[in-house]
Amino acid sequence: MLAIVAYALGAMYSPGPVNLLGLNIGINGQAKQSVGFCLGVGMAMLVYLLVLGWVGAAWISGSALIVVSALGCSYIVYLAVKIARANADFGEPDHTPRLLSFRDGLVMQLLNPKAIIATLPIATLQFPAAGIQGVSLAVWALGLSAMAAGAPGSYVVIGSLVGDRIKSTRVVKGFNWLMAGLLVAVALSIGVEHVWVPLVS
Repeated sequence: MLAIVAYALGAMYSPGPVNLLGLNIGINGQAKQSVGFCLGVGMAMLVYLLVLGWVGAAWISGSALIVVSALGCSYIVYLAVKIARANADFGEPDHTPRLLSFRDGLVMQLLNPKAIIATLPIATLQFPAAGIQGVSLAVWALGLSAMAAGAPGSYVVIGSLVGDRIKSTRVVKGFNWLMAGLLVAVALSIGVEHVWVPLVS
């Protein structure tokens, strides 16, 4: 069972689009607004763990993963544009636009093919091997989804610590553009790996 937690920590807390967004939220001084986003990420992981744990991986065909991946790439690019256009004015913190919401966290994680790939081994291999099923599966899914919500939350905290030391609007705006560029790069990487390659092979 320790192997399940170790694998989940490695998969959920490594840098990825959701965690990069958490870092960006923290740097922009929006930690208090990030709770909904983090809960949305956790809810998406709970859905995947429960569905895959009870139904299995049979419903995830190759074509379905391609469609989810394409939608996920589009949504990541949409969020990148949203971040690039965000206001970075320190003078009006109360009027800073809410970059990400519960819906954004939920939709992004549901459409993130890496979320599916990360939960598949847990739900279809590790849970059955450890005899986790029924009510215990639901308990484990809740615990792991709380860990998933904590992943972008930890990046928000790191971003907040860094952001507290940045007082220049230009630096924050530049960081927003950098994060937007990284998210577009992640979207392209996912698009090539999970959409383009399966289509041409």
